Amino acid sequence: MPSWLSQRFDNHCCPHCEGTVLTTSIHIITSVIGVGVLSLAWATAQLGWIAGPITMLLFSLVTCYTSQILAACFRPEDNTYMDVVTANLGGFKVELCGLVECVTVFGAAVSYTIASSIRLANIERPVCFHKHGVQHACPIKRNRCMIAVGIIEILLSQILPSDHPGWISLVAAVMSLCYSSIEVFLGIAKIKATRKIRGSLTGISTSTVTPTQKLWGWLQALGVMAFAYEYFLVFPEILGTIQSTASRTMKKASLVSIPVATLVYMLSGCIGFAVSGNMVPRNLLTEFGFYDPYWLASIADGTLVIHLIGAFQVYCQPLFTFVENKVKTVFGLGPYKLFFFKLVWRTVFVIASTLTSLLLPFFIDIIGLLGALNLWLLTVYFPVQMYIKKENILNRSTKWVLLQILSVVCFIVSVAAAAGSIAGFVHDLKSYKPFTSGF
Repeated sequence: MPSWLSQRFDNHCCPHCEGTVLTTSIHIITSVIGVGVLSLAWATAQLGWIAGPITMLLFSLVTCYTSQILAACFRPEDNTYMDVVTANLGGFKVELCGLVECVTVFGAAVSYTIASSIRLANIERPVCFHKHGVQHACPIKRNRCMIAVGIIEILLSQILPSDHPGWISLVAAVMSLCYSSIEVFLGIAKIKATRKIRGSLTGISTSTVTPTQKLWGWLQALGVMAFAYEYFLVFPEILGTIQSTASRTMKKASLVSIPVATLVYMLSGCIGFAVSGNMVPRNLLTEFGFYDPYWLASIADGTLVIHLIGAFQVYCQPLFTFVENKVKTVFGLGPYKLFFFKLVWRTVFVIASTLTSLLLPFFIDIIGLLGALNLWLLTVYFPVQMYIKKENILNRSTKWVLLQILSVVCFIVSVAAAAGSIAGFVHDLKSYKPFTSGF
């Protein structure tokens, strides 16, 4: 959820919000563990048994630290990420923050549409394998599933209240726990059945891909892992659930929740890598051979579809409301005209995200770019710059130098990850025909 668009967690309107370390940790875990978990096995395969887990650990450490300094920068009157950027930095950086969040929202909408449609289509595949055997192709129509998801999102965008109910987040959290657990348990069962742990120390071998492709895949994996740890867009909303000692509680909760999320990521990424080795496919579960018991694989896909459809609304509803409030204020729209604008604007947004998904159904490429974009700007750069200014850290002091080194290193990683994702787009486009219907 883009923080600068959400107004529902105003501390001044929530005097009884007394979140504890436990409840805040749960909020963070729910926010962090999302759609990014689907691609971690692929990312681990690119990096190998050594660099894969180490990279995940490093991202968790960076996220833990920058969440600490970001929490220290928030004031009681700051309700959004943009508020704190405005208060501490101002100028062009505020506009940059807003632009990044807008791009992230649309990109997230596209990625959720792609992932949910793939999973919706994939529910049929284990049933097909069960009936006809694993040698059967079991072709699945992708376009019809994307269109179906788009129609569902249009309907939900119109009927859900502006301040989307908390039960959507709760249902999404439960569904996330379900499919993550099923994936882990099925992976363990597969390893036990085959008695093999696949994969290499250095990742995909240059005997199966060219050195250039291996490099691009390695860089793209950085963006994918960075995306998995992105939760700073919902940082202010989590702070909004804590009225007293918010900064101290948030710091403690980050130290609890990020390691827990890292453990889940390690299990998901490493087990998927161990099952399929260096040739981990981008589509999990059934492509891993998780089609027996077929009903369990279908349940996993079903819970994930529910999670992703709900997550789409969680991210986009604040944007919808923000635009509608602006239009209402600027043009003085009455109830009927505002209703018509809401009908058209939300429908056009969902159609645009659905068409983009149909044209560019490259899930890993998209989340890799989003991860690269958010890693440096929202996770590192803004928190570091705001912390330096708020704490009056002297230029060229030891702490200032260390913080700038962290920012520069993460900038380099972000540029490299973006380059890898762009190369992934170029590679995928070479063999892709727009609006093709099958997998």
